Amino acid sequence: MSTQSKFNWIKKTTILEHIGPIIGLIFVFTLFAFIAPESFRSGRNLETIARQTTIVGIGALGMTLVIIMGGIDLSIGSMVALGTVVIAITLKSFDTPHPLIAALLAIVVCGLCGAFNGLFITRLKVVPFIVTLGMMLVVRGAAKGLSHEQKVDAPETYLNELLASLSAEQRWMLVPIGVWILIIMAILVAVVLKYTKLGRHTVAIGSNEQTAMLCGVMVNRIKVYIYTICGLFAGLAGVMQFSRLTVGDPTVAVGLELDVIAAVVIGGGSLAGGEGSVLGSIVGALIMSVIRSGCSQMGLPNWVQEILTGIIIIAAVAMDRLRHKSKK
Repeated sequence: MSTQSKFNWIKKTTILEHIGPIIGLIFVFTLFAFIAPESFRSGRNLETIARQTTIVGIGALGMTLVIIMGGIDLSIGSMVALGTVVIAITLKSFDTPHPLIAALLAIVVCGLCGAFNGLFITRLKVVPFIVTLGMMLVVRGAAKGLSHEQKVDAPETYLNELLASLSAEQRWMLVPIGVWILIIMAILVAVVLKYTKLGRHTVAIGSNEQTAMLCGVMVNRIKVYIYTICGLFAGLAGVMQFSRLTVGDPTVAVGLELDVIAAVVIGGGSLAGGEGSVLGSIVGALIMSVIRSGCSQMGLPNWVQEILTGIIIIAAVAMDRLRHKSKK
């Protein structure tokens, strides 16, 4: 292949990298719009899809930064469970605590868990997979210990309304508050990734850590920052999970980390680091929600949903490998 042909191929694959997930979302939605019952296309179901995407989408924001940096975080599902327990215990144990305080406390606790991930990875020089795998068990155990291995009931507050279905009087909002929070956070992370030093350094570390270090990037410090941010987003996802459950549940969100990682990968993120986008990750989360909603509307069992999602993940990773091979 000539140099010019190789350049044109790389250019085409780069364009496909950005618009591919969106094309995939349009294709999946259009397919179910034709084969699924009419209720799939209803405004109520579209709202449901948006609500179902929120928890994975918020978790994917932090995971996008981690994966672009060349890392991984397997503890995010456990942190979501811990967040629900912290909120429920705070609301239940203290005299009329403000719900916002309970939510912020859960986010801070999960942020600390993320900071420990970053510190262990950088100080002990242990690979992220092992550190976050261990933290997944530690945090899940802590959630079960705090809750005495049972669900924790909590008084009703406005936190319960964050992902609740809109009433007739709330239709002007289009989607629940939790979905708007996802949109605002996505814009914020996209701005940080594209226009700030932290974002540029994150991409640089994922592209080539040694080169970034030689260029003066404080690699270890950035890693701690990014894992802390991922923990903070896990805590926010925990707030949304609490809104759906209205209780603290230490057993919830088992396997959520796989959905979050899948959303980033489907959206064009590379597990090799250096590639990924906020829009792609949100689109990846939407694709999985559309598949689940379509299969549910058609009365298909869960195993069909899992097979379809698995096929899409394999295809996304295969395309990523093809892109990397074409650039060599």
